[in-house]
Amino acid sequence: MKPADLLAAAAAACRNAHAPYSKYRVGAALLTDDGSVITGCNVENASYGLTICAERVAIGTAVAAGKTPFKAIAIMADNGPAPFPCGACRQVLAEFCTPELPVYIAGAGCTDAYETTTLGTLLPFAFKL
Repeated sequence: MKPADLLAAAAAACRNAHAPYSKYRVGAALLTDDGSVITGCNVENASYGLTICAERVAIGTAVAAGKTPFKAIAIMADNGPAPFPCGACRQVLAEFCTPELPVYIAGAGCTDAYETTTLGTLLPFAFKL
């Protein structure tokens, strides 16, 4: 699957985000080992600490469906800057992925202009047991 296809899936998930406070809607799409694409979107809460990022929603959905490991993740925002994963999302990804996991990131709903990095670059010293 091409990065643009995975970003398009993230963009579609982004439209379902519940972001009444920040207005910053984010979607994530995970490519699983069997070729499935599992998506998630951010879900904000009036008690801000209970907000769940798109990446963790996608990961939880994939785990619940038995769809691990992951081959790539795409993260897209519908407006504003590119949504680099927060520290919590990076650590949760590290639980299921190798440092070589490709991470595609795009802001402002742009599926053809994106940044590519790896999980290891984003989280060089992941906590592992």
